Amino acid sequence: MCAMEEASSLLTFPCEFPIKAMGRSDSGFEARALEIVRRHAPDFKVQSMKSAVSRNGNYLSMTFVIPATSRDQLDAIYLELTACDDLLMVL
Repeated sequence: MCAMEEASSLLTFPCEFPIKAMGRSDSGFEARALEIVRRHAPDFKVQSMKSAVSRNGNYLSMTFVIPATSRDQLDAIYLELTACDDLLMVL
């Protein structure tokens, strides 16, 4: 990322950044999403992860609050999560 893009960001790094991902609860999505987040944020603490199952138990929502170090790191996480077949949505 160039200095101009870094300067125009609304985020100041490092910072705590929430990433919310949703997928099917029976697909192994939780383990794959956690693996992806840990690959890009090795200092992520599982205690800062929250999950919720939908009313009928079909879907799982996960929120990862990661210690973000750069915009490139966040972009890499979002790109890999969205490439995951079990993922339905990332916010």
